[in-house]
Amino acid sequence: MSDSKGDSTMDESQEMAIRQVANALHRLNDAVIGAVSKGVTVELMRASRYHNEEGAWGDMLVPIIHKQD
Repeated sequence: MSDSKGDSTMDESQEMAIRQVANALHRLNDAVIGAVSKGVTVELMRASRYHNEEGAWGDMLVPIIHKQD
């Protein structure tokens, strides 16, 4: 998902970085499914935002865990 305006081409290193994020998110989603299957509610919340001083940024997440009684 992207909301970039203008030139949407990425260089090879940027595409690799996006693939790494996508792969990590896939593993995270699998882990969330596993936890939910065991009766745990998992909420992901933004803890902070990382900025690279050049206009790019990314959200840093933390899990909020709720155990079912």
